[in-house]
Amino acid sequence: MFFAEHFRVGTIADVLGIHHDTVSRAIETERFISNGRLYKSKLDPYREFIATTLSSYPRLRSTRIYEMLVSRGYAGSSSQVRATVAKMRPRQTEVFVRLNTMPGEQAQVDWGSFGSIVIGRAKRKLSAFVMVLSWSRAIHALFTLDQTTESFLRGHAEAFDYFGGCARILLYDNLKSAVLQRYGQSIHFNPRILELASHYHFMPRPVGVARGNEKGKVERQIRFLRDRFFAARHFRDVDDLNAQFVEWRDTWAHARPCPGDDSITVAQALERERNVLLPLPQNPFFCDKVAAVSSGKTPYIRFDLNDYSIPHRLVMKPLTLCASATDVKILDGQTVSASHNRSYDRGQRIENPAHITELLAWKRNAREPKRRDHICAFVKNAEGFFLEVLNSGGDLNTATKRLIHLLDDYGPDAMSAAIGEALERGTPTVASVTHILERNRRKQKMAPPVRIELPDHPGVKDLRTAQHNLETYDDLAKNINDQS
Repeated sequence: MFFAEHFRVGTIADVLGIHHDTVSRAIETERFISNGRLYKSKLDPYREFIATTLSSYPRLRSTRIYEMLVSRGYAGSSSQVRATVAKMRPRQTEVFVRLNTMPGEQAQVDWGSFGSIVIGRAKRKLSAFVMVLSWSRAIHALFTLDQTTESFLRGHAEAFDYFGGCARILLYDNLKSAVLQRYGQSIHFNPRILELASHYHFMPRPVGVARGNEKGKVERQIRFLRDRFFAARHFRDVDDLNAQFVEWRDTWAHARPCPGDDSITVAQALERERNVLLPLPQNPFFCDKVAAVSSGKTPYIRFDLNDYSIPHRLVMKPLTLCASATDVKILDGQTVSASHNRSYDRGQRIENPAHITELLAWKRNAREPKRRDHICAFVKNAEGFFLEVLNSGGDLNTATKRLIHLLDDYGPDAMSAAIGEALERGTPTVASVTHILERNRRKQKMAPPVRIELPDHPGVKDLRTAQHNLETYDDLAKNINDQS
């Protein structure tokens, strides 16, 4: 079967019903295995030179070695040199030292990514701020819909409140929320992190570049959180997810044996460590986002893909936006002019009904002078009528609104005559003008005016058209008849 049919060893063992080692011993497969090379290479005379060079310069690039070999008479390809150097280059295996920390000495912090969730029309990335105390392995996590500096600070504040204190050293990765720039040993910290550190009196310490192993405790906790808590878990929203985490942490995560001391649980180790943590300050740290903003021509402020209403008097004025995880406030100086619930959807318009009501009332009042100018342009004695209304203590805006309707119903000539008669009688009121107009209509046996109700829209209701001479249409019809 092996020599004639060229069956494999496993196939022969299945056919004969014996062990494959028995087949291997019977056909002596070891004699078919060669320990040496079956062909000569152009690189063989230079292998000793390559080994000697790599022993002195372990990180020397293969392209440089290729150039050195060509100058010594090598006529082969560079790809063969690269493959050989890759096999012969000395391997350096890094050895890690297990570091032990004292209670209250250190905590490690990092972000963890947990996919994304859909809120309305917005797709938000789901992240978890994770802090772990290095000695007790106590963990606190805060799930958020972003990885902004404000969420980063809020995670610190909530973790410190839960732990009942603060560790003396906080270990960070080189993420932008903590480190803005780094050049060698020179580190440019995020100013907000320095404010947080001075408030809680801890020392921020970033790990080396690409040295995630230096904060392995929080890395393992993120993996533990992903595998043991988040996997196959259903939740309504982020608040529900955070509530479920708190229950899981107290029930499972802190009930496990403490790493390094199996005689106590993580919860018991946390109680011991709380006694040596730095005490919390009396006042909490301000974690909200603060930014200078201003609106365009509309009374809205754009923030995080949504529009929030403001009073119309603040349009195109420098303002201050203060946003927390739950609400958005707009300040005019030190006065809170607008407050809204924060939305994590996109393209939404969050309005305060009072802002819209004030805007509409202001626009209506702003239209009254234009309406009075319109009446005065068609009715010559209207200005004297308005002065009499004002002197008698009447409501000028109400009079303007009613006269606009009368002008539309009866025309400028009838209006001018009625206002003149009302002024002569000494009764400068809209009711008197209305009575005179209606009396004159009845005398002339004219049909009552029919009012057309237009939509309540400023662009329609305030639209005014000039009256044209109807003889223009007669001339147009005459020209058409002449052409025909």
